Amino acid sequence: MAASASASASLTSSATEEEITLTVKWSGKEYTVQVCGDDSVAGLKRRLCELTNVLPKRQKLLYPKIGNKLADDSAFLSQLPLKPSLKMTMIGTVEDDIIVNQMDSPEIVDDFELGQDEAVDIEDDEVNKQKLRRCIDQYEVQLKNPCRPGKKLLVLDIDYTLFDHRSTAETPLELMRPYLHEFLTAVYAEYDIMIWSATSMKWVELKMGQLGVLDNPNYKITALLDHSAMITVQSDSCGIFECKPLGLIWAKFPEFYSSKNTIMFDDLRRNFMMNLQNGLVIKPFRKAHANRDNDQELVKLTHYLLAIADLDDLSVLDHKMWEFFADELSDVPE
Repeated sequence: MAASASASASLTSSATEEEITLTVKWSGKEYTVQVCGDDSVAGLKRRLCELTNVLPKRQKLLYPKIGNKLADDSAFLSQLPLKPSLKMTMIGTVEDDIIVNQMDSPEIVDDFELGQDEAVDIEDDEVNKQKLRRCIDQYEVQLKNPCRPGKKLLVLDIDYTLFDHRSTAETPLELMRPYLHEFLTAVYAEYDIMIWSATSMKWVELKMGQLGVLDNPNYKITALLDHSAMITVQSDSCGIFECKPLGLIWAKFPEFYSSKNTIMFDDLRRNFMMNLQNGLVIKPFRKAHANRDNDQELVKLTHYLLAIADLDDLSVLDHKMWEFFADELSDVPE
């Protein structure tokens, strides 16, 4: 029985690691996509977005004899009867008006709280490590400015972290989080800054450009990352979801960054589930017009980041306590 179970596990592992080559037809052209069995449908859509600029939420995938199974973004490709001899068809339109369509997108309001043990299991899971290695091999981080020796790394989300992407306004600057430029200017003295969004690179570049982040004379952005750098992971309690593995950055720039000198801000805890000890959950910035005058989050985070900048290892901190320490620091007389 033990030998049979071992053989079954080996076959399952082999199936999930197997590389699959698919031909996808879209807009009169054919695209060759290489994925693995342990990739999800969401992962396939991200790869197609890289090739076509059609955002995953706008893609509909059609394939012979499998019905609507490709409509489930969480389904693993190893569970679908995909054959190299059959072609897949994608239906979808490139979004020229990104701002309008981004406002139109479904809002992610549900986050979840995994136990520490389960989070560690996700980070240590061999399948997730394999996905990370493939992501490292396939994704190119384009530096906008050089990495600086001796600086720590701050990784920032965009939507609801730096910008209220759901409210309407005459100009994007009206939806920018208060004190954004002051915050980036202050922390740039101690931290290199990367922006990592779960949207397309086109959206990242457009939004950061409109907010004046990419050409500000007082600080520089080291790099931009998009949804293509994310991987799909699975937990027993919360199912399948996407996250931002900091190991990608550490592998690309090992002489500059590691778990010891990196901190990530995001309004969704799930996004740093592969590196829980390096993540800080920021209060979402929503309803900009009503909350703009009262939002002090970036002011407090400036105090916190500068207070911990001299520490040798940021990963030993409990970032859940950041607000308490920031309040204490802000009350200290100048």
